[in-house]
Amino acid sequence: MENTAIHVQGITKRFGNNVAVNNVSFDIKKGEVVGFLGPNGSGKTTTMRMLTCFYTPDKGNILIHGIDNQQDDINTRKMIGYLPENNPIYADMLVTEYLNFVADLRQLKDDLRKDAIDEAVDLVGIGEVFYRPLGQCSKGFKQRVGLAQAILHRPQILIMDEPTEGLDPNQRVPIRELIRRIGQERTVLLSTHVLQEVEETCDRVLIISKGRIVAQGTVDDIQSDSSNSRMVYVELEGQSVEDSLKKIKGVKSVRNDGTKNNRKRFTVTMKRKEDCRAEVFRLAKRLDWTLWELHEVKPSLQSIFQGLTSSETELEQ
Repeated sequence: MENTAIHVQGITKRFGNNVAVNNVSFDIKKGEVVGFLGPNGSGKTTTMRMLTCFYTPDKGNILIHGIDNQQDDINTRKMIGYLPENNPIYADMLVTEYLNFVADLRQLKDDLRKDAIDEAVDLVGIGEVFYRPLGQCSKGFKQRVGLAQAILHRPQILIMDEPTEGLDPNQRVPIRELIRRIGQERTVLLSTHVLQEVEETCDRVLIISKGRIVAQGTVDDIQSDSSNSRMVYVELEGQSVEDSLKKIKGVKSVRNDGTKNNRKRFTVTMKRKEDCRAEVFRLAKRLDWTLWELHEVKPSLQSIFQGLTSSETELEQ
């Protein structure tokens, strides 16, 4: 537990007859950036609200750096910065007024307040709108201000619920870069529907469906564990290719993907524990094939997500 920032053990949350979160357990290590994926209504936001003490679990425990957040919610709240899904801000306030208001709530005093605000403004890059009304800021700058308030008290853990929701592709890129920078110094839990954010910013992934964790691990681990088969793509020039590939030990099927620039293309499916790439290389050498490309094909995160969840909600590529 020494290196664990967040320890979640068997938490359940009901709203009437609806079980929003059902016996969920996971750990997040100190310094990790973890993506939290799930369809709408899967329990992501409810889980995050329990982590941040907005909700209390009906069952189970949550430890924040070893402290039970139900027994000492004040100290655990101090360790967490939270950016909710809808980023609630006061449109009639200047950015400086809003950050000072948050500093009041966080009980930051005198020089500590000034240093904290200066540091947050510099880190998220909102200096040019510091004296502008929030209502006149772009969506991208509003999200940056939301991040600034979340890190103002220098928390060890940052929890963000859909931080790029509503942003266009050009606005998402700098926010992703910002999250990567913030994640170099803090533990981050990031809920998102955007696959590219997960693949570019996260060390590990949690996938939740119908209130239960259905997969967790690195993207590579989840891709490797998601199928009982392994696929290899081969592109080459030569004779008797398809028949020779089918004879390799462990190969279940060979799909002919057509020809391009006189190069024959195949997708070879084999048993999970087999890897035919070395044998393909030896065949190419022995049969005088010209080998242009040979690599393993992993299932996409999109296809894995759709296979693990029953929602019709689609993740964005």
